[in-house]
Order: sequence, then C-alpha cells, then structure tokens
Amino acid sequence: MHDEPIDPFNGDPADPAAGLHDPREEDPLDPLTDVERQDVLEDLADLEIYQALLAPIGVRGLVIECEDCREPHYFDWDLLRGNLRHLLSSGRPRVHEPAYDPDPDHYVTWDYARGYADGVHDTLTEGTEDDSPADD
Repeated sequence: MHDEPIDPFNGDPADPAAGLHDPREEDPLDPLTDVERQDVLEDLADLEIYQALLAPIGVRGLVIECEDCREPHYFDWDLLRGNLRHLLSSGRPRVHEPAYDPDPDHYVTWDYARGYADGVHDTLTEGTEDDSPADD
C-alpha cells in the first residue's frame, strides 16, 4: 500500500513532465524542529482516533482552510495521513490542490473532530470517576 498516488509515468522516457523540475528541490531543506516533529506525530495519533470515531458515522475526512489560497481543502483520512508522513520524512509539505467536487457534508474540521473525541472521552469516563462526597 502506498501513502501517495503512484506516478503513472514513473520511469517512462516519454513522460510529458520529464523536462520540468520542481523549483522546491533547489531550496535548502530545513529539517523539522523537535517541536514541529512532535506536533506532526501528535497529529497522526489524533487522526487515528478521529477516523475511528467519525468514519463509522459517515465522515470521510477533514477540511482544512488553506492559508496560501484561502480555500477549504478536503482530505480523506488516508491522504491526510500520507501528507503528514511525507512531512515527517521530507521536512516539507506536499504540493496541494483542492479536491474535485467534494461533498462538504462528509468532512469536518480538526476542531470539530477534537471536540467530538473529547466529548466521547468525557462520556466514557463520566461513570468511572469517584463520585463520593469529600470528607469535611
């Protein structure tokens, strides 16, 4: 299983993009700081929880407001996971473009997913806490 789409022209001498280069390849690569790396690892862990809780009720992924183009970007669970893993391994985000005709009703924000997970956690732990009155 691949984390990213397979290039159908990989290794093909007739690749129409063979003469093009990615200008980002010339940019010096700044590795992620320890704090940035930890943030990405936490996002990956959170993503697993969110998918486990939200996929069964029909949520296909997360929507993120893009800071560059000011457009919402819709990511299914696997694509977002692949993007985060790519960021960990390469130190830079992938080039992105808006999804083709997504149904916004099937995507939620990180904040919504976090709040949903927190609510489930609170509900599950509600009855396990010691409810006895404190001694006065």
